[in-house]
Amino acid sequence: MKKYVAEPFRIKMVETIKMTTKEEREKSMAEAHYNMFGLRGEDVYIDLLTDSGTNAMSDTQWSGVMRGDEAYAGGNSYYKLVEDGRDIFGYEFIQPVHQGRAAEKVLFPILLNSDKVAISNTFFDTTRAHVELAGARAIDCVVEEAKQPSLRVKFKGNMDVEKLEKLINEYGAEKVGVIVMTITNNSAGGQPVSIANMREVSKIAKKYGIHLCIDAARFAENAFFIKRDEEEFKDVSIKDITREMFSYADTFTMSAKKDAIVNMGGLIGIKEDAELYQKVKGNTISFEGFITYGGLSGRDLESLSIGLYEGLDEEYLKYRNGQMEYLAGLLDEAGIEYQSPVGGHGVFIDAAKMLPHLKYYEYPGHALAVELYLEAGIRTCDIGSFMLGNDPDTKEQLESDFEFTRLAIPRRVYTQSHLDIIAEALINIKKRASEVPGYRITWEPEILRHFQAHVEPIK
Repeated sequence: MKKYVAEPFRIKMVETIKMTTKEEREKSMAEAHYNMFGLRGEDVYIDLLTDSGTNAMSDTQWSGVMRGDEAYAGGNSYYKLVEDGRDIFGYEFIQPVHQGRAAEKVLFPILLNSDKVAISNTFFDTTRAHVELAGARAIDCVVEEAKQPSLRVKFKGNMDVEKLEKLINEYGAEKVGVIVMTITNNSAGGQPVSIANMREVSKIAKKYGIHLCIDAARFAENAFFIKRDEEEFKDVSIKDITREMFSYADTFTMSAKKDAIVNMGGLIGIKEDAELYQKVKGNTISFEGFITYGGLSGRDLESLSIGLYEGLDEEYLKYRNGQMEYLAGLLDEAGIEYQSPVGGHGVFIDAAKMLPHLKYYEYPGHALAVELYLEAGIRTCDIGSFMLGNDPDTKEQLESDFEFTRLAIPRRVYTQSHLDIIAEALINIKKRASEVPGYRITWEPEILRHFQAHVEPIK
């Protein structure tokens, strides 16, 4: 059995959670129209819906909350954040926004329009939506190894560079508005991207004069994998690896609600393009508020600055990854397949393998998520065809390369005992997997349907 890595902190405050009965959970699920986002938080025992904004801030961050400068314009907390962002990422311009999708809303319309396409190692749901809202088309270009969950190879989040260059030549370089490198690659199972791959993609982007942007939500976890698994960087600090990663791109967008370990916040980074920064400032004022607060309070800016450094701590990152390794080890013993090796922010169960009787249009990833809640009050979500949605042109259901149920582990929140309960629930479901029903959509909105769709079991 994989040894549990002890927490590099001690707990000073707790939040009560409750275990509901099976009958109560069945009622709650039906009232939520079988949509995991429709459940009330108080009816969830272990919440793995997302690791975004669900993290536990440190005593240092909470003390920063009290120091936040709430000036509308020119607050000290803003200047501190800009200085710290420059120190960590090496970018001249740092613009706060209220979260990651706000960063995309501000930046992408400047780079994209209806004549453009955007290419990524894999777009996550909100990023894909903002590409489409800008009028462009989003194209995924992950390495083929990522599409084989049981295959244990390093850096399954990488861009397929050969395919990337083919796509550029197929569409024409002038049609490619942006290349997005998602680190770690969330939709591919939290899989990391290597520095070697970043270099190759950057070389191709420069060759064709295409803008390269990093989706940096889990940059510190990606740097941890590079230090662990890329020989060139085994003796390099996490901060210096981060600087190296970001040196290859032109911009970055970030949801700070992940690796900066805050409950709200985001960033846009621009390496040196002052003209682009001026356009970003204009959109920030229009969509987010004045540039020196970007939709955030001063206390948010202050805790974000502190969290950026805390997320780089190597002992913390060893513990963080150790939680994933421990849970994955329990699943290995039970013969439950997941995207392997385990990713940085969660364990992505291969729902297609666990529920082979369900077709992609019966949403196996979502079906397993519902079953986990009914079994033990554990809330997770689908990363598969249910999330992917419909073709923007034909409106037909798209088939995802993956049918995952994502167990996203919040930072500094759950203990070994909680992970044991999660594994036990999955083992129990596996015993009756053939009885798990598929699902169909009874109502859906046009954009990001999985947040609101009404679903029902197929009887």
